[in-house]
Amino acid sequence: MTRPPEIADTAAATDAARRALAAGDIAAAERICKQIVSVTRQHGPVWALLTETALLRNRPDAAIVCADRAVALMPDDAIAHVLRAKCLLLSGEIGPALLETEAAEKLVGAAPDALDAVGAMFGLIGRHARAGELFRRAVAARPDVAQYLFNLAATERMTGALADAEAHCDAAIALDPRYCVAHYLRADLRIQTPERNHVAEMERPLAEGSLPWGDEVMLRYALGKECEDLGEHARAFAHVAAGADLQRRSISYDPRTDIAEIDGIVATQTGAWLASLPAGCRDAAPVFVVGLPRTGTTLVERIIAGHGAMTSTGETGAFAVALHRSMRAGGRADFAELGRHYLDSVAAFGPPRGHRFVDKTLKNYLLCGLVHAAMPHAKIVLVRRHPLDAGWAIYKAHFRGGFAFSYDQAELADYILAFRRLARHWRATLPPQAYLEVAYEDVVHDLPATARRLTEFLHLPWEEGVLRFHESPTPSATASAVQIRRPLYSSSIGRWRVHAERLGPLRARLASEIPVAELE
Repeated sequence: MTRPPEIADTAAATDAARRALAAGDIAAAERICKQIVSVTRQHGPVWALLTETALLRNRPDAAIVCADRAVALMPDDAIAHVLRAKCLLLSGEIGPALLETEAAEKLVGAAPDALDAVGAMFGLIGRHARAGELFRRAVAARPDVAQYLFNLAATERMTGALADAEAHCDAAIALDPRYCVAHYLRADLRIQTPERNHVAEMERPLAEGSLPWGDEVMLRYALGKECEDLGEHARAFAHVAAGADLQRRSISYDPRTDIAEIDGIVATQTGAWLASLPAGCRDAAPVFVVGLPRTGTTLVERIIAGHGAMTSTGETGAFAVALHRSMRAGGRADFAELGRHYLDSVAAFGPPRGHRFVDKTLKNYLLCGLVHAAMPHAKIVLVRRHPLDAGWAIYKAHFRGGFAFSYDQAELADYILAFRRLARHWRATLPPQAYLEVAYEDVVHDLPATARRLTEFLHLPWEEGVLRFHESPTPSATASAVQIRRPLYSSSIGRWRVHAERLGPLRARLASEIPVAELE
């Protein structure tokens, strides 16, 4: 068989496909890969590339087929095992994904790209200590690669090594002053001061222009955070608004879909619906902390996890994945089986035997009725916050593709109002022994009383350790990973007021449904 000229050299063609993928041209990468496969199906690297393109196109079934082929052809290749682990994780097979990652670790050798890839996979499964060790080895081998430095810094942020994280961000930015994700991470690591800040350093790439839109968005949010630290509120808001507007213009999003989802849940998941369901899984009593982002969910999670009988698994996303698998398999969820599959999946995140655990996946607020149906003994804690403080906190945070409602003030207000309707619905529908609401302001103003309320709801004996949440060495991968390592502070309450006029669209829309007294 004569090979087409463009793939006369399979290795060269594979490199061309890899370059196309790195440049974001998925179609070109796939086209080259298919040409290679038409000549030979025994070339492992092409199946690894096809795994990546299938994942990027959100085709998990095709991805796992390609990953299986890559591992079969390259059983000693760590990257092939990492790709298969990623496919398994996205399919909700968390335990097998961990085993596959551990297999990759045994093969990793000293290649820095493999060390970095395996470390990233361990991070996704919540094994941050193992991830950090691999990232440190990658940096030691290639301290001139900004990505390796950044990945190490991101893990150090999660584990609380904030000074080390800043040093590694500094090193990454020294290598690439336009490495905007490192600027974004570094801005959050501490409160900036007039003597120590990075505002001028970050403004230079903006002035130079020609940044990709995603990079400019991250730089704008980082500048907003540092300017707010410095008390330059108008300047901070201008950067945040510019970043939010650019993000909103660059994504395809119909806010009516999100609002309709919430209103559909309120209309269908009623008390009568719950009463009609067969019994769920009664094997465990996990704790779900839910709420909008930046409203105090991480704080409440850390308070609960500070109890000696509890541990935190972080934001697993495992329940939504288990639900998706259950619905895909049979069209109608078997709630007992759903609960058992969720518990099996979370076990791979490593909660100590004999401990109850906290799952802080934020968007589980959409799934409270299904959680209760699947696990009647589960406890759900919904955290709420003053709507304008919540609105400003959400608006000034960049979620890198998540929470698409957060980049426009009117759309954000509509979602906050829909969330309030959903919270009222759960309050009226779920039994009080299963569902509790906690206000962020109550935590800040009277931590001991709120902590006692939480422990009583969870049927836990009182322990003083829950009040020392900021001393916990447990890693945190949330947006509040830095803040929860500080003692409790109240400066975030009422922070919206300095932007009262600038938040006019948010305030006006909220005031259409919320009494004015509640918005003061």
